[in-house]
Amino acid sequence: MIRTLSDFKYFTGTRWFRPALLIPSDGAPKVFLARGEEDGFLERSGLKNIEVVTYTDGGDLMGRVTSAIRSLRARRVGMVFGVERDSYILFYEMFKRANRDVEVVDVGDLLAEMRAVKDGYEVEAIAKAAEVSSRVLEKALGVVKEGISELDVVAEAYSLAFKLGSEEPHIYVNVGPHPRVHAEPLRDSVVRDGVLVTVVVGADFSGYYANTSASTFVGSSKPDEVKKALTCAMKVYDEAIVLTKSGTRPVQVMNRLDAVYSEYGLLDRRLVGYLHGVGLQVEEFPITTIVPSHRAAELRVGMALALVHPPIMLPKYGTVKIEDTFVVAEEGLRRLTSARELIY
Repeated sequence: MIRTLSDFKYFTGTRWFRPALLIPSDGAPKVFLARGEEDGFLERSGLKNIEVVTYTDGGDLMGRVTSAIRSLRARRVGMVFGVERDSYILFYEMFKRANRDVEVVDVGDLLAEMRAVKDGYEVEAIAKAAEVSSRVLEKALGVVKEGISELDVVAEAYSLAFKLGSEEPHIYVNVGPHPRVHAEPLRDSVVRDGVLVTVVVGADFSGYYANTSASTFVGSSKPDEVKKALTCAMKVYDEAIVLTKSGTRPVQVMNRLDAVYSEYGLLDRRLVGYLHGVGLQVEEFPITTIVPSHRAAELRVGMALALVHPPIMLPKYGTVKIEDTFVVAEEGLRRLTSARELIY
């Protein structure tokens, strides 16, 4: 039972809000659509061998899903328990109450494995998303100046992202002095002299994302602590792209990178984990900063990855971060975005 937007896109080829797709072990899948959406969905997805079931409200949807499961005499139903829009615990609890005789199992790992290695058309879409993300990041950093707010910065960034064809961009900005990770913009957080400003951009193209981030210092003279953090971040980045390759596991690289952080006395200022996958989500398997078990996943050719993901947290100044999107190739990493050139 697919309820997450990215998995729905993976199986149907189109994004559709409040996704509901039932894939039986045998027979045609069933898609549940609000009455009136049928023609638009079928035209955008191009699917032929699929049964359309319409509903009128949330209760009707749950009733029709339950009826479909009972008609299949299903005893076990797979669902994704993820960190994604529409995978709400509310829907899960409603589903369990309506299907008391059905065992619900988590198929998140199964679908993550299916999606981890990208096909050629997926890599092409991510590369186009990377072009958009790079341009948006450069634009956002270019408008940073004293007196403007985080909200001002993302307003410019979102405007360009939409104009370049990104349908659901995710843009975060942290204006120092107080470090925040993946910060939603605040209207009263204003750029002033002597702070770091970090911008994070996740722009999509045809549903696929690229992720890139960079930091800039506002002021004529960087404090030694900021210089040290920028140098450390660049060395960590350079080490990471050399060490990350097909056949390695993130935890092996993390141990090496921690030695670099320690060299600069910044080990306690970094978050744990250094990469995450990108694709139909800005962050998807392996998410090494959120799911510890993902740090042991073996990297493979065709994976799309964003690194270095966690920032260095500097009280009194903000955060330092350099992040680009790469595709794992036979010979190493192929870089798609250009944050490294924007660090200054």
